[in-house]
Amino acid sequence: MPDRVSILFLGDIIGRPGRNALKKFLPGLVAKHNPSLIVANVENASGGLGLTEDIGRELLDQADILTSGNHIWDKKEVRDFLEREKRLLRPANYPPGNPGRGDVVRPDRRGRKVSVINLQGRVFMEPIDCPFRTADALLEKIRPETPIIVVDFHAEATSEKQALGWYLDGRVTAVLGTHTHVPTADERLLPGGTAYLTDVGMAGAANSVIGMKREQALEKFLTALPQRFEPAKDGLFLSAAVVVADPATGRALSITREIFREETSDE
Repeated sequence: MPDRVSILFLGDIIGRPGRNALKKFLPGLVAKHNPSLIVANVENASGGLGLTEDIGRELLDQADILTSGNHIWDKKEVRDFLEREKRLLRPANYPPGNPGRGDVVRPDRRGRKVSVINLQGRVFMEPIDCPFRTADALLEKIRPETPIIVVDFHAEATSEKQALGWYLDGRVTAVLGTHTHVPTADERLLPGGTAYLTDVGMAGAANSVIGMKREQALEKFLTALPQRFEPAKDGLFLSAAVVVADPATGRALSITREIFREETSDE
């Protein structure tokens, strides 16, 4: 059988329900796809906003590399963890001097080097450094080490995500979107050999508004007043993407979406 790299990428994990969904559905995903590397976005894993070290350590027992986004800064205690834990990433295009790192090269479970890059969009989000130019600079450093490069693009606008996919086509293995928590159905292989998906989705409560309590989201939309959001607890949901690639060239050979839903309560 030809040598292949299989990368399992998990969408944004939302609070305890997301962590419970991971515990319930991840073993079946691993049994089905036998991934050589597991990546998970964890910026909302602690109480629905941010990450603590304890929960980060818990998730590193299930995933090999953790990515994040704009909410990674919501709990100040994570800053020291970002400095110490090389398997936890924050978006690389935050200005220089911020804690942590935005890319990593790690061996997969068969010893082959795989790189993960974490970038954040700027449309409808913080006006940080350019993700396109940041990607160019990182690829100059990474490509001599490995051709297998996965990009988590944490962005709001679908147009910006698509643009980055085309910009990096043929230079990275996959561009996978996070942040909106709703899985899209546009997975494809771009002409240059890059796997693309606008948004992988989330792990969280099935009956929610992007993982949060429905009544709180409705109150916000009906009144336009500030509202505190908490993770919903009704049902379990998990969405993921699996990218299979040629380890010699880094070209993606396939991309598959996986979605699991259970309607029973998480309580």
